[in-house]
Amino acid sequence: MVFVLLSQVTEKGAATLKERPERVKEVDREIEEFGVRVLHQYAVLGPYDFVTIVEAPDPASVARMSVELAARGTVKIQSFPAVSIDDFLAKFK
Repeated sequence: MVFVLLSQVTEKGAATLKERPERVKEVDREIEEFGVRVLHQYAVLGPYDFVTIVEAPDPASVARMSVELAARGTVKIQSFPAVSIDDFLAKFK
């Protein structure tokens, strides 16, 4: 399953990012420990700081990952399941 993650870094997270920008890639590797694989990641402007596209076996894996990362106090994550356009259009046939 594919999910879209919208992330906002906290003040603590921003301080970490400023001191150690490579931390973003380290977190991507840590995410894999929850059975979630980062497919794409973008830094964005606006109400969110990052948009990340991940693949996971189920919503529970993404939920656990989100809680574990949020518990550190460095990021807040909103997660959304994503449906490919082909799968979406197939429902209309």
